[in-house]
This record gives sequence, structure tokens and C-alpha cells, in this order.
Amino acid sequence: MDGLKVLQESIVNAVETLQDSVVSINSLKISRDLRYGLSPTKGSGSGFIATTDGYVITNNHVIEGAENVEVVLNSGESFEGEVVGSDPQTDIAVVKIDAEGLKPAKMGDSDNLKVGQLVFAVGNALALPGGPTVSMGVIGAKNRPMPWADFIFEGLIQTDAAINPGNSGGPLADIDGNVIGVNTAMIPFAQGMGFSIPVNTVKRVMGDIISDGYVKRPWLGISGVDLGRSDHKMNRSSIKKGVLLVRVDQWSPAYEAGLRPGDIITKMGDAEITDMRTLIEKLSSAQLGSNLDIVFSRNGRKYKTYVDIREAKEKGTIVRIQ
Repeated sequence: MDGLKVLQESIVNAVETLQDSVVSINSLKISRDLRYGLSPTKGSGSGFIATTDGYVITNNHVIEGAENVEVVLNSGESFEGEVVGSDPQTDIAVVKIDAEGLKPAKMGDSDNLKVGQLVFAVGNALALPGGPTVSMGVIGAKNRPMPWADFIFEGLIQTDAAINPGNSGGPLADIDGNVIGVNTAMIPFAQGMGFSIPVNTVKRVMGDIISDGYVKRPWLGISGVDLGRSDHKMNRSSIKKGVLLVRVDQWSPAYEAGLRPGDIITKMGDAEITDMRTLIEKLSSAQLGSNLDIVFSRNGRKYKTYVDIREAKEKGTIVRIQ
């Protein structure tokens, strides 16, 4: 019984630590139709205060296409929000409010998460009195893909904490009240399964958006699939792990480095490439303007080449996943 009381106290303290940082975000979107004219649509979601000077984190899909954004604090105060920038690929957006006395959430380290760890999904979409809504669960898996979504980010946190539409954009926190992820989606056709964007990704995306207005990403110019997908018609190799190139854009960095459709990338720099997730992670960490060595297989022979890392022509594009 004493152990349960200690756990309960830890949970209460975690929620109290975080609740003043959680916000409600209301958006107004205007649809334009030739027959019916202008049609306003209201939406809502959650977010959290990231800095003392008013930067707020939420989902891109919460504010995408909005004419007006309102941010409501846990105290009930409301402020007009300015969308600083957003990143559809990771479903992260940064909104700025002009307010004083803000309490930013403390961000943790998502690289140290463990499956089975207790977590809390917190949201306040309706800005109801009494504080935000909290649901508890555990981390069910890490580095999950979500191929049916509009974004291709693959390193998601899977949890059974209830992530309803109201929690979308709000924080996923550990038992100490540290933000470890941003709630982004639930699966409509499965119960007890929601997804959050790791906070280490959020911190990187937020930094780029605040400094540049968008996320700068390196560009390779390929479409690829995991080699383990034996159903793909181009997969005739005895190699078991890697990325099979389905398409290489003409005059892209990959094309200029000599890569062609049918090649299998097995290593980039010092990282073994086992699938698209590891390729994206390695490429995302590459410095723009640098050279990256790539080991690949073609017709059973191994080759090595070097690719010039350039910024993606289309914002948010690293590679395409088939």
C-alpha cells in the first residue's frame, strides 16, 4: 500500500509540474467555395509552452491553413498566436504569443526511453476549468513508423495512454513531469494505440523553425524501400538488410555520386544502414555542405562513393519512401 501511495504522489506531482505549461489552441480556417462563398471552420487542439519568451509547440495539423490562432493558458487567459513556422514531415508547429510570466515545460531526453516506462498524455483542447485532461499509460514501442499518415517520420513513440483529438499537440510526459514527446495521433481502427513525436526531434525542429522559419534538411534525391520487403519486384539480392533504391532523381546528389535504381545502400558514414529509418536518421544528422561516404551493392559487388550534402529543394523533403 505504501508503494502505491508513493506512486500516486509521484503522478500527482508530475501533473502539477506540467499543467501550467499546457495550453489550448483554437484555430479558425476559412474555406473558399465558388458556390457557397466563404465558410469558416473552427478547430482546436493542445500545445505546451516551450520558452519563457512565448514560443509554444503544437502539431502542424492543428494550425495548418488557419487564418487566426488563439492560445489559451491554463489560467484562462487568451492570446493571439503568430505561427512562426511548421514542419509537415514531423507534424510540428511553433506558435508565438506575447505574454509574461509564462512557465515553460521542462523537456527531457527521448533517447533514454524504455519500453514499459510510465507516461502521461496531457491535453487541454476545450480549455475547460479544472486544468488539463490527463491519461496514463506505458511506452509500448519505440521508433514506430506510421505509413498511413500524411507525414513520413518513422521514429515515433507508441503508447497506450489515451490520445484523443483533444490531446493532439499536447505533451507526453514521464513520471517526473518532463516532456518526452508531442502527441500526434491515434489509430481510429485500433484501441489502446497512440503515437507521439520524440522530444529530441521536437527540440531540433523547433530550433530550426525559430532561427530560419522552416526546417533545413539535407537532400539525397532518392526513393527507396527496406530491403526486407520481399514483395518488392526489384528485390533480387541475397543481402538481407539495407535500402533498395527504387528511383534516383536526375542530377540529384545521389545521381551525381553514381547511385542508380536497383542499388542497395548498406552504409552511410560510420552508420550501418539496415532500413529507411536508419538512413533518414543518418542523413538528417549530416551537415549541409559536407561530403558523406556511401557504401552500396550493385549486381552482387560492393562499391563506395561520396555524396555532396545539399539542402532539399522542397522544404521538408529528405527521401521518398515507397
